[in-house]
Amino acid sequence: MKTVLGISLGSSSHDYRFTATFLGQRLQVQRTGTHGSTTQAAKLLKHHTASAVGLGLEKEHYGTSHHKFTDKDTHKLKALVTTVPVTTGARLGDILQEWAVRHAQIALGSYFNNTRVLFLSGLTNYKLAMSLAEYTPNLQFADPLLQMGVPKLLSSLEGLQTYATGAHYVKDWSLPAKFGTGAVKEWGDFVLRRALQKATVLVASPHELDLFGLEELAGKTIITSGLSDERLAELKDKGVHMVVDGAPVLHGHVIGPYLLDAMILAALDKTSEVMLEDDYLDILTTLNLEPRILYPNGFKRVNRFAFVIHPLSQEYFKKVKPIELLSQVSPPVFMNSLEKIMAYAPPFVYSKVSGIQSPTGVEAEGWLISVGGTPREIMAHSPEFTYKRLLDAAAMAKKLGAQIMGLGAFTKVVGDAGLTVAKRAPLPITTGNSYSASGALWAAHDALLRMGLLPKPQGKERVAFKAMVVGATGAIGSVCARLLAKAAQEVYMVSPETAKLLALKESILQETPDAQLFLSAQADKDIADMDMIVTATSGAGKKVLDIMKVKPGCVITDVARPLDLPPSEVAKRPDVLVIESGEIRLPGQVRMKNIGLPPNVAYACLAETIVLALEGRFENFTVGRGIEWEKVREIYKLGLKHGMQLAEISGVNGPYSDEDIARVRDLALAARARQQRSPSAPAKASAKSPPPAPRKRRSA
Repeated sequence: MKTVLGISLGSSSHDYRFTATFLGQRLQVQRTGTHGSTTQAAKLLKHHTASAVGLGLEKEHYGTSHHKFTDKDTHKLKALVTTVPVTTGARLGDILQEWAVRHAQIALGSYFNNTRVLFLSGLTNYKLAMSLAEYTPNLQFADPLLQMGVPKLLSSLEGLQTYATGAHYVKDWSLPAKFGTGAVKEWGDFVLRRALQKATVLVASPHELDLFGLEELAGKTIITSGLSDERLAELKDKGVHMVVDGAPVLHGHVIGPYLLDAMILAALDKTSEVMLEDDYLDILTTLNLEPRILYPNGFKRVNRFAFVIHPLSQEYFKKVKPIELLSQVSPPVFMNSLEKIMAYAPPFVYSKVSGIQSPTGVEAEGWLISVGGTPREIMAHSPEFTYKRLLDAAAMAKKLGAQIMGLGAFTKVVGDAGLTVAKRAPLPITTGNSYSASGALWAAHDALLRMGLLPKPQGKERVAFKAMVVGATGAIGSVCARLLAKAAQEVYMVSPETAKLLALKESILQETPDAQLFLSAQADKDIADMDMIVTATSGAGKKVLDIMKVKPGCVITDVARPLDLPPSEVAKRPDVLVIESGEIRLPGQVRMKNIGLPPNVAYACLAETIVLALEGRFENFTVGRGIEWEKVREIYKLGLKHGMQLAEISGVNGPYSDEDIARVRDLALAARARQQRSPSAPAKASAKSPPPAPRKRRSA
């Protein structure tokens, strides 16, 4: 029986010994720790009687593809073994660790896309860094700090390669004692710990993890090799979310690459020098090994998103200090000038978003990134003006580690509705228009049911109501029209773009041949007969319909931003239910700054971005003006899967309670009764019951 000795600089508390048949040979395997003592390791090597030896030390040779270095301690210790095969397992370790990362990327679905990765040593993990660079550019390397004491991190592979060109001149140099303590050391510790806190993924050896605690490791994913059960338990207490470990488990023990390689050499009677890559491939396939993905605290996955917001009017600037004080005494010309200036301001992070948790167990966190242009300023400039600011926001989002970015309010309709931004942006883009359309009809359907003014359908027949879509040729309006055509008895599509209306009707009839469709360039023509109206224009506050002509009890769903119907218009008709759709209740306990909505509630375009993040769908989902109704249906189903709910039905002045809706219904019935007595009388309702108290908005 052959014996295999593994010598580690780690603690002897992790030692083990077992006997097993491996690759057809009977082996006795022993792991021995030396508590970091190379002297003790040397003694063991001089007196060993093993058939093969594995050294759990630093790689003997490491570096970039063009600059290689030799670790002197490892080289000396390895030279002590002359009669049997000896290995550090470097080649096998590189294979296993890279395989582990690629395995996790596939098994978990784009897990490392644009994630922030910190390497404690890039030179000893260069191949792994090259692999991760395929998924993310957000790589940092602590080599200058940990190797030379210089309080600086490298932030790219190019920087690591440049560092390697000079590293061989100074790699054996250490700072004088007076620099190793005091201010320089404290500064270096601060730089490293701050980088750890910002990183999502940490690449480190098991013993290096002992240097850090809960503050640095909580919420992290660790990429390592040979993590024992004892260390895994320690990482649990430190709040680590996930561990990707390339070392396999054999016969109940975690076998580090250095020991596994020694077992292979002993079983095959070979030396490291004659082992080929194909040999390792055959062995790993034969052994049926698989990298380990471990969850010390139970399954935990956090995906990341960004979302672009912007002020809807000058009122937003009045809430920002010190502008708040100046705006109270400043003439309108000052605010007009400020509005123009802010349109040129660089993007900034308005709020971090956290606490979103799907019933599936997946979590999402993100950032609301604000650009300074109001709708008026966005429309006053060329699309390229806005594209540049959105691309700046996308670059910021990528640096933060976002895996997908959503466009909100006017940023999603300017120019070609996200197509150009999606082509140029360094991460996937969605406008959120699919979920906005879904949310519009979701809210309208719920409101119609709660109003109780329509006869209930029999079986699967269409509901006996007439619906109108104002702005039907727009991105959201066209999808609303397509979906309403499947549910309503008659659908009236309104748009000044007559040719597009004709094409839209033709397209809808191909999907829904029995739909009853009517076209008009003006909303007021047929508005008096509508039970439901969806307004989805980009009119920037222009009047799109006469609310005084609307049928009592009509449900108007206003999905335009800014709203097509301001509070002053809505107040004229308390017998009409005017709602703002597209507001979704997010799962979990959401923490973010005020965006003008109740806690845990988000606009549908933001909710779409979050749903895609939770699902791990990092792709250009909704871009351009031609929204696919299949995607509207898909995002609706995905939203339900991840716990999205329709929020309280909200009007321009606040959420509607059941009592509010009942009051609107009573006023509508009274108005209809008056109309029956006086058919020629215009729609009119008592204003004794005003809508709920106003609710302030900020930005979208």
